[in-house]
Amino acid sequence: MLTERQLLILKAIIDDYVCHAEPVGSRSVSKRDDMNFSPATIRNEMADLEELGFLEKPHSSAGRIPSQKGYRYFVDHMLSPTSLSKNEVTDIRLMYEQRFLEFEKVIQQSAKILSSLTSYTSIVLGPEVFESKLHQIQLVPISKANAVAIIVTDTGHVENQAVSIPEGLDIGEIEKIVNILNERLRGVPLIHLRHKLTTEIRNVLAKYVDHHEQAIELLNSAFKDSHNEKVYYAGKTNILSQPEFHDVNRVRELFNTLEEDALVSKLFRTEEQGVRIRIGEENQFAPFDDCSVITATYSVDGTHLGTVGILGPTRMEYQRVVGLLDFFSKDLTNLLKQRYQKSD
Repeated sequence: MLTERQLLILKAIIDDYVCHAEPVGSRSVSKRDDMNFSPATIRNEMADLEELGFLEKPHSSAGRIPSQKGYRYFVDHMLSPTSLSKNEVTDIRLMYEQRFLEFEKVIQQSAKILSSLTSYTSIVLGPEVFESKLHQIQLVPISKANAVAIIVTDTGHVENQAVSIPEGLDIGEIEKIVNILNERLRGVPLIHLRHKLTTEIRNVLAKYVDHHEQAIELLNSAFKDSHNEKVYYAGKTNILSQPEFHDVNRVRELFNTLEEDALVSKLFRTEEQGVRIRIGEENQFAPFDDCSVITATYSVDGTHLGTVGILGPTRMEYQRVVGLLDFFSKDLTNLLKQRYQKSD
């Protein structure tokens, strides 16, 4: 546990370093209005914080910078998200009120606004086609224990999903399940399938299928990945304005990574509720060792739909980014919920 004085000094150093990207000295910290300690006292505390691993001393510098451990302690124990200004909230809401915008445009605009408000790189994951509807589903047993779920959309797109057949379900019941699904779900948007399954379809299966709970288990697996994921970027080059990324080789490696949508999707995808913060090496991916990734999810009818995220240096304005992502994830969830309720 850090003392109250150490907490105050650590926060002061993080605040200063985030703003100026220069190592912070004890004299600079002592000049803050909220600091009533002498430079000597602050210097001693900074040495202790360095020994504890919360600060680092760059070569040829008398000042200190926060370590990844220091940032982690800050976000876990001292972070207070910044609220958006009234003008920022108004601008975002005006974008969402443009009813003529397709869902994909809303996601693209969200990425652009997030990037412009933070000066970092924004990455938003979402369904590639929001309006795709189910045309037909088939469940093809390939053994007693396994089957292939085939989902065909109204655009002709076909998706295959390997599923396990729960014990107790026989071929006759599977055929009955498929008939019920095609009768009840044809024309339903793909992102609505799992919600329909847990409400309307569950009740129907309980009435007509003996092993209806096993059937629900099977269908949950079949619909698990019933939409393709797409990656939307904004502000890719913003990273170049950060002093930590003036090394050409480091930037090249990072940009090469951002060209691989499948890899970026894997790194940013999360179904955890709330805001998630990964700092530096916590990303477990070398090109992101000097970056922080902050993500939040959005959903429809309780079904995870996508992720909004920010990529920036570990020297990130965490309070502001966390406040923004929390707002965006909740607003996207509310917006999509309202629109899909109207489309039902």
